[in-house]
Amino acid sequence: MNKILDPQLRQERIESLKAGIIAGLSLMITFFLTTLLNNLVLAKYFEQLGSLAIDSLDLQWLVRTGIVCFSGLLFGVTYRYIIRSDKNPQLKAGAVLAFGLVRGLTQVDVGLSYSRDILPFVVLGVESILWFVLAAFFLDTAIQLGWIKPFPSN
Repeated sequence: MNKILDPQLRQERIESLKAGIIAGLSLMITFFLTTLLNNLVLAKYFEQLGSLAIDSLDLQWLVRTGIVCFSGLLFGVTYRYIIRSDKNPQLKAGAVLAFGLVRGLTQVDVGLSYSRDILPFVVLGVESILWFVLAAFFLDTAIQLGWIKPFPSN
């Protein structure tokens, strides 16, 4: 049978797409909340974190939002395949840390290249890990509620 037309394979792709959409939306919402926190609290009350403030909603902010959504989509699809129907907390934590640390450490690396003040980039790195922790929480909840079927283990 043609693998493209295989109904079981098509259903797995739909479930992966649903996982990606949920993770993308959860990362986007978390991004908005952390940006709001940065603007209203961190940048306002901590002088060293003033660079975290966003002055206007411009093209740069729109691109950042797109990157966050796409990262969430990739995380959701990957997370579903990593955790399968196993109950292994190390797999879940490893997936979250892999995505969160790659994004977070990249921000710290950029910060080291362009600034002497590394603290704002460390805050952004910690935020990245938080985003993926919350995305995993929402994905696990969606799986428990039956909105997404876990990828079957062999």
